[in-house]
Amino acid sequence: MKSPDKYYITTAIAYPNGKPHIGHAYEVIATDAIARFHRLDGRDVTFLTGTDEHGLKIAQAARAAGVAPKAYVDDMVAAFQAMSRVFDISHDRFIRTTDADHAEASQALWRAMRDAGDLYLDRYEGWYSVRDEAYYDESELIDATGADGAPTRLSPQGTAVEWTIEESWFFKLSAYQDRLLDWYDSHDFVQPASRFNEMRSFVAGGLRDLSISRTSFDWGVPVPDAPGHVMYVWVDALTNYLTGAGYPAPGYDDTWPADLHVIGKDVVRFHAVYWPAFLMSARIALPRTVFGHGFILDRGEKMSKSLGNVVDPLALADTLSVDRLRWFLLRDVAFGDDGSYSHAAIVERTNADLANGIGNLAQRSLSMIAKNCGGVMPNQGVAGETEDALTIVLNEQIAVFMAEMTTLKLHRALEAVMVMVTAANVYFADAAPWALKATDPERMAAVLAAVADATRRIAILVQPVVPEAAARLLDQLGVAPGARRFADLDTHVATGTALPAPAGVFPRWVEPA
Repeated sequence: MKSPDKYYITTAIAYPNGKPHIGHAYEVIATDAIARFHRLDGRDVTFLTGTDEHGLKIAQAARAAGVAPKAYVDDMVAAFQAMSRVFDISHDRFIRTTDADHAEASQALWRAMRDAGDLYLDRYEGWYSVRDEAYYDESELIDATGADGAPTRLSPQGTAVEWTIEESWFFKLSAYQDRLLDWYDSHDFVQPASRFNEMRSFVAGGLRDLSISRTSFDWGVPVPDAPGHVMYVWVDALTNYLTGAGYPAPGYDDTWPADLHVIGKDVVRFHAVYWPAFLMSARIALPRTVFGHGFILDRGEKMSKSLGNVVDPLALADTLSVDRLRWFLLRDVAFGDDGSYSHAAIVERTNADLANGIGNLAQRSLSMIAKNCGGVMPNQGVAGETEDALTIVLNEQIAVFMAEMTTLKLHRALEAVMVMVTAANVYFADAAPWALKATDPERMAAVLAAVADATRRIAILVQPVVPEAAARLLDQLGVAPGARRFADLDTHVATGTALPAPAGVFPRWVEPA
């Protein structure tokens, strides 16, 4: 049985039929920040990400490239693994659906659904989008005009559909309509509210049984005891969350159920309708929350290859830095909504918050300590009214930060951090320690110690968002590696602790001439 101290979080696994884009980076960065937050709060976190490597779309892409599907995905997956390394993603496992233990888990889930009496063999006739790897009802299709001017049909996502006829195993999804609605109404399962309303309406409108095997290609997990059939890619893909927990081996429920699936809003149906129905059928506990985040737009415009505006996140990070990109995406984009970015917006936000805000606060105080206090942490002394007022603001905003992060309002949590930064900078300016050196050196030392301590608390809080930079700042503040959890927020650095020479952690961006 899973301990309350354990926390299992996953991203959607990426479909590697092309190189990673900014949307992939956003999802793993946001999920990484949540995972790091819970680790710092004392939980035993398991963080899973990876790649979804089967299905018709991969088979077609490999054929077009003139290579075998496995060779094709091996090449593509390397780019996603590189993205995780560059963005300092702290996953515990990078799962690939071509992993041997994943095939075992997928087949175990299949057998459990079969043994429950929820699978039957029939013939599928209907509309299928290769790009979405999804089936669509006639009523969901959009009438459109093709490039040749002829009428055509598109999926709700605007992707091409084709009429498909083949023998298939079906899952009795229709039998789970009422159970899904009851689950929605009794659990905070789908977030944010807009996604919940969408999914509840979809299910209430009636569910049809789902085709879950294919015979027209063989790039997939073989269906047990059904030669010639491979699993519908979403059965295989969704099972990765169980694989990451160790299913079907005994003890998998030490990690399962997942506490949070972080996914794009375009795949909410698979996670909020099909996935819980599969698990109900197999008599496996359901995940606690499915969160559908929005898209990242290029200056308000959705990115696509046809528009030529697909951005390589690694190139963007190389230009602007990982810290700036991580901070911007989590600070400027309301988690759950679509967000827009541009080079200018990233520079403006990060110069204001990181360089002029946190960086300026740290650099001014640490430089004065190095110059005027022998490079050691000064004595904070007895707090006065202004110090008490600063402490009240800091404590209030720490509580806000914790609450907002817990409820997945990541951007609001960072707003709370910036209230702390502003309060500490105002205190520093009003106290004017540079003017106290000659008149009241003890008071100067106390002010510098108070500002350094406020900076320490801020640096502890921003670790989930900018982990590498926060670590360097905590090093400069003399904070021991074992004293950087949220439980240590009220543990001051001892007076007399030697501090390293200060160095800027958040340099201001200046556009090249």
